[in-house]
Amino acid sequence: MLREKARKTTSTSVRVFVDFDGTISVGDTTDRILERFADPSWQTVEADWVAGRIGSRECLARQIDLIRATPAALDAFACASAVDPHFRGFVALCAAHGFPVTVVSDGLDRVATAMLTRAGLQLPIVANHLEWLGEDRWRLGFPHAREDCRASAGHCKCATLATEPGGLRVLIGDGRSDFCAAAAADLVIAKGALAIYCGNNRIPFEPFTDFAGAIQVFARWIGALRPAAAQTEEAARAQTSA
Repeated sequence: MLREKARKTTSTSVRVFVDFDGTISVGDTTDRILERFADPSWQTVEADWVAGRIGSRECLARQIDLIRATPAALDAFACASAVDPHFRGFVALCAAHGFPVTVVSDGLDRVATAMLTRAGLQLPIVANHLEWLGEDRWRLGFPHAREDCRASAGHCKCATLATEPGGLRVLIGDGRSDFCAAAAADLVIAKGALAIYCGNNRIPFEPFTDFAGAIQVFARWIGALRPAAAQTEEAARAQTSA
C-alpha cells in the first residue's frame, strides 16, 4: 500500500535502507561473535538491555569490551557467516531501477563489510565502528549516535533516514534498532520484532521472511509507485497548459 506521500509525490527518487544483523545476515552475527569470543558475562549485559535498564549503545560497548579475539580469528569467523542468498537479487532489482541501497546497522562495521565483500557486494555501510586495540582487544565507537536518540542506540537510524528528506525512503529490518525509523519510512518491510512493533503501533508494513519475499513485495510497490507518479506528473502538465 502506498502511503500518502508516495501517492502525491512527483518524484520517483527512492532510497533503500536495510538493516544488517538478522536481516541481511542469517541470524544475528553480533550475538554469534559474542557466543564464540566473549566472556559469558556478556549475557548479563544483554539481559539488562532486554529489560530496558540500559540502551543498546551501553550494552554493545560493554559487550565488545568482553571479546578476546585476534583480527584474523574475528575476520575468519565473520567470513564464514552466511548472508541471505536472495539479497544479491534484491540489490540487483534496486540497481535496475536506480535506487541506492544503504546498509544501516546497530552492529559492527568490520563484520558487515567482511561479509558483504565476501558475497561480492560493495554497498555503503552506516554502522558502529569496531576498533582493534592490539593483540585480542577491541573497542566499539559510535560515530552515528545522537544524544537525543529515543532508543539510546549506538546508531540512531532515525537520524540517518532524516538525511534523505526529499525522496521516498524504504526501510527493511527485523529488530529494536529499527523501531523509531519505521515511522519515518514511506515503505516498511518487516519481520521479527519490527513486524510486531509495527503491528502494535499501527505503522503500515509489509511482512517478509527472507529476501525472496522482500523482492516480491518491493517489485509490487515499485509497480504501484510508477503509475502514481506518472498520473501526478500528467495532472501537473495539464494544469500548466490550461
